[in-house]
Amino acid sequence: MALLEIVHENNDFIVVNKAAGLITEKSPFESLTVENQVHDYIVKKKKKPYVGVVHRLDRVTSGVLVFAKKKSVLVAFNELFSSRRVQKTYLAIVSNKPPKTKQNLQHFLVKNRLEKRADIVSTKTKNAQDATLSYQILGQNKYGYLLEVKPRTGRFHQIRAQLSHIGCPIIGDEKYGSDQKYEDLSVCLHAWKLTYQDLNTKENKTVEASMPKNAFWDFKTIK
Repeated sequence: MALLEIVHENNDFIVVNKAAGLITEKSPFESLTVENQVHDYIVKKKKKPYVGVVHRLDRVTSGVLVFAKKKSVLVAFNELFSSRRVQKTYLAIVSNKPPKTKQNLQHFLVKNRLEKRADIVSTKTKNAQDATLSYQILGQNKYGYLLEVKPRTGRFHQIRAQLSHIGCPIIGDEKYGSDQKYEDLSVCLHAWKLTYQDLNTKENKTVEASMPKNAFWDFKTIK
């Protein structure tokens, strides 16, 4: 069972390093979720804890995840996200070398509900959404290339679909064309850093989740 790894905690919210393989929110179909883990941790200190899901990560993705301890804090974080005063930084490992060392990608995405994936289309259609991100290569090992990825929009499966579209599916992501095996219910995509505007001081602060501990993520020190 994946243990809860706490990255940061204060009276208002808690930041954890989500383990890949778990879903974010409570579900009648899942005995273990990250929300359950956070609730079980806080209930040891407070009998009736409030646990607000600030944002979500795909089951197959690991990394930074924020939960509010108060309704007012959840509302405040929701406002930060909706007004784009939060920057997420991901790490991804791809087996194919990207066409450029660094690049901005802009595509149109359509959510394919039947196959639970995002499809890229060539033109703007009624159901298509703009999807923009930037990436740069940080390192290389025997498995592939480590990319730092910064999405500018928050679309469904955006990073997975856009990297696949340029011929660089994320390792382990069979849904988007990877033929390289990785751990069960996981892909090589990690929510590394989250920079947000402090709710009190209004200064920018960053929380960071350490990379998964397996051979795929064995790169020289990454800053």
